Amino acid sequence: MTIDSFILDLPKCELHVHIEGTLEPELKFALAARNGVTLPFTDAAQMRAAYAFHDLPSFLALYYGGMDVLLTEADFYDLAMAYLTRAHAQTVLYAEIFFDPQAHTARGVRFGAVIDGLRRAQMDAERLLGVRSQLIMCFLRDLSADSAMATLLESLPYKAWIVGVGLDSDEKGNPPAKFACVFARARDEGFQLTMHCDVNQEDSVGHIWDCVNLIGVSRIDHGVNALEDPSLCALLAERGLGLTVCPISNAFVTDGPQTDVVGRMMDLGMRVTVNSDDPAYFGGYIAENFVLVQRDLNLGPEGLAKLSRNAFEAAWLPRSQKDRYLAVVDRYLAVSQG
Repeated sequence: MTIDSFILDLPKCELHVHIEGTLEPELKFALAARNGVTLPFTDAAQMRAAYAFHDLPSFLALYYGGMDVLLTEADFYDLAMAYLTRAHAQTVLYAEIFFDPQAHTARGVRFGAVIDGLRRAQMDAERLLGVRSQLIMCFLRDLSADSAMATLLESLPYKAWIVGVGLDSDEKGNPPAKFACVFARARDEGFQLTMHCDVNQEDSVGHIWDCVNLIGVSRIDHGVNALEDPSLCALLAERGLGLTVCPISNAFVTDGPQTDVVGRMMDLGMRVTVNSDDPAYFGGYIAENFVLVQRDLNLGPEGLAKLSRNAFEAAWLPRSQKDRYLAVVDRYLAVSQG
């Protein structure tokens, strides 16, 4: 078995993927035709060629503009089903999926249309493909805390369908503290908590400390700048907080994929995981991210399986369910080495 084959068939858990970021150009054109939306590109190839980002703001400008084709429950169903089908092909057994309701309700799309479509795809993917998933509702940090609170309140009738809340979009000038009251209310409502701490942002280390001490998250998305502070690394390792690193996307918005970060975090006993982020825009789903990490770090089957175990350990699942998934990873590793 080649190492690439091992990676493809390795049982995986994805904890950092934005469902809107899985909108491939081909599906975008299909939804545009269905909804009568005119796109500023002649075809999918031209659209994909325009994905030349140099930082987070340049990515976000194109990313949010591309959501205009998502209008109906059927659109969100097709979007989620396409991702979950692709995840199944890469042996993802379980995923926790971000969605950005404010990016849709601001365009006049009903919150119910968004989550009903996503939920229906989740149920079909579990029944037909055996891929289980849960939803994480993200607030857009470049909008107001009042807007985030209104979105949180709007989500409460669907609380049983949402496992946690997160914070994404442009981090500049939008620290975790801005949303402390929103996340406190979310905790009171029973949601799990995570926040993006994007790569090389202003006061990145301070933001990670605030996520831990002020907000009380149980995971941090990206978080690679934690390595600048040994005491922070020690605390994250001690508490077993998951860090959801996305190497391919890092290469688009920073000076490289930061794969060395993955190895250094592993050496420090930190619960680092590998994920795809916005794969339709960055050209790689979870297996491709694992391949990149293996190419740069040469972890081998044991190290790659460790990354998969880390993700299942960091997942928002009951202990018994984590153990079942971990047993699947262990069996796969034993058989592949036998």
